[in-house]
Amino acid sequence: MKSKELELYSDFLIANSGQATATGLAEVLGQAVSHDKITRFLSEREYTSKDLWRAVKAKVREIERDDGCLIFDDTIQEKSWTDENDIIWWHFDHRKGHSVKGLNLLNALYHSGGVSIPVAFEIVKKPVQFCDVATRQVKHASKVTKNEQMRAMIQSCVINQLKFKYILMDSWFSAKENFDFIVQKKKHFIAALKENRLVALSEEERKQGRFVRMSSLELSDQQGVRGWLKGFEKEVLLVRRVFTNKDGSTSLLNLVCSDLTVNFEQVATLYNKRWKVEEFHKSLKSNASLAKLPTRRVMTQNNHVFMSIYAVFKLECLKIRHKVNHFALRTKLYIKATQQALSELQNLRAA
Repeated sequence: MKSKELELYSDFLIANSGQATATGLAEVLGQAVSHDKITRFLSEREYTSKDLWRAVKAKVREIERDDGCLIFDDTIQEKSWTDENDIIWWHFDHRKGHSVKGLNLLNALYHSGGVSIPVAFEIVKKPVQFCDVATRQVKHASKVTKNEQMRAMIQSCVINQLKFKYILMDSWFSAKENFDFIVQKKKHFIAALKENRLVALSEEERKQGRFVRMSSLELSDQQGVRGWLKGFEKEVLLVRRVFTNKDGSTSLLNLVCSDLTVNFEQVATLYNKRWKVEEFHKSLKSNASLAKLPTRRVMTQNNHVFMSIYAVFKLECLKIRHKVNHFALRTKLYIKATQQALSELQNLRAA
């Protein structure tokens, strides 16, 4: 899997603070590798989730445990000024409450023993064009949903014999089809639920169709009950988290867990690990030049995303070795580069 170009380009994405271009990398290397060779490397074939697994497999085998967690989430990288294509398109951003132009990336992050490693990814593609009847505008759609992509990624992880017990996800992926699929694979899920999700607190109420909204349950922080989700046949744990905001107001997070052997506090603690994927996305954007793809072709854009994910994996390996987080590692590189630039400037002035 490893190649000279792969290692060079991914290192460049970590060390670089400007635009990530083939010309820029060639200049940094003193033309030891031409920009044409780097460009050919980025466009010779499409790097996929299978390539990522081959690249990280050895390290995963070192740290994996039977109680590991597989965390799913997607992120949007805005690319407002990039030409639209199958992967650069308009996606709804829940944090902003409106659609933004960019790429939508779905990631599977494996977390075990304090280490987080990306093991699968999919870029949301929208190749299907159609005309919206109401607006008469041309729109794009995906051939598969993100939920279908997630199930395919879970299947790949099972086939790869990845050791994990729990799958963690937010409310976007809390679909009955996903829950059924996970249980069929003999795994457990811990997921966030929307407030309007319907639940029953006894099997009798479930059979009689007497469901109530999740938000109507009177639960305190880390308190829960056993119950049933409407449409899902197995008993689950329903757990409430209560958070106090800076302005003194409170926010509620409702969780569902398929593992009946754990207590409510353990469910809350396990779900806290989902935050690791948020840290991964932050590092991907801040430390691995995800947004700095200068290309216009879909294949090279796809491969740049792959290289960025691989770069974050390399940062995680360095974190394990040096006991320093990704941002501290990047700061160390920045200080070293600034020192060298200052020294060169002083030499030029002295000359």
